[in-house]
Amino acid sequence: MTHPLEAIKNYRSAGDRLGTSGQPSENQIKLIADAGFEEVINLALHDDPRYSLPDETATVQSLGMTYIHIPVQFAQPTLENLTDFFQAMKAHSDHKIWVHCAANWRVTVFVGLYREIVLGWPHEKAFELLKATWEPNEVWAAFIQRALSDF
Repeated sequence: MTHPLEAIKNYRSAGDRLGTSGQPSENQIKLIADAGFEEVINLALHDDPRYSLPDETATVQSLGMTYIHIPVQFAQPTLENLTDFFQAMKAHSDHKIWVHCAANWRVTVFVGLYREIVLGWPHEKAFELLKATWEPNEVWAAFIQRALSDF
């Protein structure tokens, strides 16, 4: 029997306190809350109805979770976005955190960079989620290299 969270687009368990995915539905956000997650960090944009909910902030907060939105332009991720993500992860490191974007692509890059730069994980281990999810395009491959050299 599969876990209900596995129905969420590109769901990846990243340990006891971290779950990642593409955009969950409103019902799936309830499953995330029921699974004990306390924070939801969204790296996607709110302006595309194909990849966002009508009011994700209200949905998440109505379930007693904290909602953090760090809108990352897929074609132009910034080091400021990454720094905001690092700060959010550090601020809530003692809680169960769910991080999502549209397809779990932005997330796997940001989590990999967090694990390597902030937590000091070896590169291969830090980026296991990414390798299991997608192959970064030129923009994202260059962003990873830039972040690793700048931090």
